[in-house]
Formats: sequence, C-alpha cells, structure tokens
Amino acid sequence: MGKKYQVLARKYRPQKFLDVVGQQTVLTTLKNALQFDQIAHAYLFCGSRGVGKTTLARLFAKALNCLQRGPDFEPCNACPSCIEIGSGQSLDVIEIDGASNRGIDDIRQINETVGYAPSHGQYKIYIIDEVHMLTKEAFNALLKTLEEPPQRAKFFFATTEPHKVLPTIISRCQRFDLSRIDPDLIANKLADIAADMGREVESEALHLIASFADGSLRDAESLFDQILCFSSSSIQASTVRDALGLVAEEHFSALDQAFADCHLAYAFELVEKLFRTGKDLSHFLEQLVDHYRCVCLCKTVGIDSLPLHLIKRYEKAASFYTPAQALYILDLLVTAEQTMQKSPFPRVTLETAHIHLNR
Repeated sequence: MGKKYQVLARKYRPQKFLDVVGQQTVLTTLKNALQFDQIAHAYLFCGSRGVGKTTLARLFAKALNCLQRGPDFEPCNACPSCIEIGSGQSLDVIEIDGASNRGIDDIRQINETVGYAPSHGQYKIYIIDEVHMLTKEAFNALLKTLEEPPQRAKFFFATTEPHKVLPTIISRCQRFDLSRIDPDLIANKLADIAADMGREVESEALHLIASFADGSLRDAESLFDQILCFSSSSIQASTVRDALGLVAEEHFSALDQAFADCHLAYAFELVEKLFRTGKDLSHFLEQLVDHYRCVCLCKTVGIDSLPLHLIKRYEKAASFYTPAQALYILDLLVTAEQTMQKSPFPRVTLETAHIHLNR
C-alpha cells in the first residue's frame, strides 16, 4: 500500500512563524509577547477564510509550550510538547470546533477542566475555531472564566465573523484582524511548493491561481492541488484557465479591439461562443469586471499600479479607452453583475451589457 496522500494545504501548513505568509504585524506582536513574557489570557484571531487564523493560534500555542524554543522565539518542533501539538494529540492544547460544540453544556465542560494543571507544557490552551457559532448562553457561561481565568490557562479564538461575537467577550481578548494575503505572496508560496514537488509551472499560471483565490492561501493551495492533478506535464496559464473554466485572454483583447472598431455584433458572437463551449457566464462577467478594473487603474492611477505580469498586456488594452469610458463601463458591468444574480436569463443580461459597453 502506497504512502497516504496529504493535500497541499495540510502538507505545507506552516510549522514555524517564519513559514507564515503575510500577517507581519500579528507575527511581530506575538513574538514580542513571547520575548517580554507578556502573554494575555485570551486572543481573538479574525479574518476571512484561509488567511491563517487557526495556523497562527496553533503556532503560538506550540511556541508557548515548547520546552526548548529556538532563536527568534520559534518552536523547536522536536520536543515532546511540539510533536504532540503538531500531531493533534496534545492534552495541553485542546482544539474545539465552535460550530459542532456550541451549546452551554460544551462550555461547562471547559469550565470544569480549565483548572487542571497542564501535563507537559507551561499552559493549558483552548483553541475554539469559528467561535461566533457559540450560542448566547454558551458565551455567557464562558464570560466568568475569561474574567478570572486560572493562571496557566489560555484561550485562543478564531472567527470569520467577529461582529457575531459578544462585545463582552471581545473586550476580554487581545484582538488581531488578519488581512487578505497579497496575490504576489501567494504566487511566491505556490512557486516554492512547485519547486519542492519538482513540478514545472509557468509564472503567469501561478498568478492566475493567486488572483482567483481572492486573498486566501488555503483556497490557492486547494486550487493548485486540483490543477496538478488536471495535468501531469508542465502547467501553463492555459492549463489553469481550462481547469477553472476561465475565459482565455485573447477574448478580452478581441473585445477591446471590437470596442475601438465600434463592432457591435461582436457582443453576440462572443456570448454565443462562450455559451456553446459551456463557460459559466457569471464567471466570465466577474473576469470582465476585473479586466475593466485594470483598464480603469491604468487610466486613472497609471500602468505602474498593476502587478508586473499584467503591465505588458494592459499597455495596449488601456489605449483604446478614455478614463471616463473606463469608469462608465466598470460601473455598467458591476450593475450587470447584480442583475445577473437575480435574472432567469443570464445570457440576455450579458449580451445587453455588451451592447451598452460597445455603444
């Protein structure tokens, strides 16, 4: 029997602070807390999916209980405590899913065991993921423990929706708002993964995946996993477009040219081609919005505001439009996107938007 396959998001999950992509402000604060021994009793990590909330909570827990922390306050990943936490078998670091264990009885269990001494490490740490899913009664049961926690107990909360967490809970935590990860940083991480796996991947392909992931490294790694299965040879930008059902770049260039030539019929020709080849029209409209956003940036802020891999492509595209036209088209497409979500005729919505665009 072969070795069990591990998905990229788990295989390349950071094991040290140094491996974390982005979130430098949060990392600096956590390391300083370790350096100056100023550890709060509760931390709240907020942010959208896949930006590193649970990863940072686990790393901080690992560093706190590490028996032989390395330079720069990194966990050693070799002591019994680090190994147990890394494998999810630690008795001192208890991970709880707030969506599945959201009732008052679940929190009462925590309150009853929170005073027990840690078995290996210095602290007993409770990591509650998706903490906003707890019921109001559960939150209230947790309040007293957070107000007067045992000296060696710490609470790390993670949530995608901090506005649903009771203000009385938030006021007892140190709150960290994690930002979406820059697409260039995501592309660099994917390039490192590809190199480690011995796979050849075109730079543009990595940037396509990174932009499609919308600031989520985990989403990007999952997409990359899918695309590596899609093709066993070198991964090109065209491979990514095929795998994700994205429309090829040349269609946007042709659309820009049709705009310059006042070729109204091209609107119907393009939508017919997309419809015939089974492309998702709402995905195409999202790509179109992104295309004209880049044109708009070129015409207002300047072409240097674009990522390096897009500059060459948009030098020509932006020359077809005035700043007023680019802004008007972008506004028109955003409205069309809202209309398409409610319309039973997405094809007609897209064709109408194209005709307005070319007019």
